[in-house]
Amino acid sequence: MKPLGRLRLGVNIDHVATVRNARGTGYPDPLRAALLAEVAGADGITAHLREDRRHIRDADIDALMAGISIPLNFECAATTEMQAIALRHRPHAVCLVPERREERTTEGGLDVAGDEARLADHVAPLREAGIRVSMFIAHDPRQIEACARIGAPVVELHTGHYCDLHEEGRFEERDAELEKLREGAALAHSLGIEVHMGHGLTYETVPPVAAIPQVMELNIGHFLIGESIFRGLSEAIEEMRRVMDAARPGLDG
Repeated sequence: MKPLGRLRLGVNIDHVATVRNARGTGYPDPLRAALLAEVAGADGITAHLREDRRHIRDADIDALMAGISIPLNFECAATTEMQAIALRHRPHAVCLVPERREERTTEGGLDVAGDEARLADHVAPLREAGIRVSMFIAHDPRQIEACARIGAPVVELHTGHYCDLHEEGRFEERDAELEKLREGAALAHSLGIEVHMGHGLTYETVPPVAAIPQVMELNIGHFLIGESIFRGLSEAIEEMRRVMDAARPGLDG
């Protein structure tokens, strides 16, 4: 099947805040990064307000909501506190992610199938407020089907394992994982769910993912912030946009 439309790029600016917080200064400013990303071709900004506020803080969400003109994708755990913050701000999107205090980064997907009733109750008021709700999950068909049952309009499939296998040079396993991502995207699309992907993506790993026809959005952060040290944030984002578009030719934009 042909790609369904232009692939959107969401730029995650969490790790600008990580650098800021390492010294306890007011810089670098995540809002400034978001504004640069907007000019450089980002279609949206992603920010994860963790329960321990290790990088993005409440004031950053306030500033992003007031300062950017492209959509904000508010990543958070499925907690009462985070639901209240989301309902107060009403960002364009909320992406619900699993969260453990001791993890360095999000290590897996939500267990929607194992927590279906609670998550259905959690999602309902967000949707009623007009917020696009996304569930960050593995490509497991059970999880995708559970997302459909609770009425989640979007899933973001976790690409971390695929990227790790590529980095480790385990290319046969990487290709098998990529095929599972393709199958997951096709299943979600068949159930009427919009498909996004993200986690660990780089210039090398993006093209095969961007070519999956059902995928409508990629969310990329850590790599772009790291790459910006060497080439600047705007150029790093512009190159990612070019790589994504090259993998998905023949669209009107």
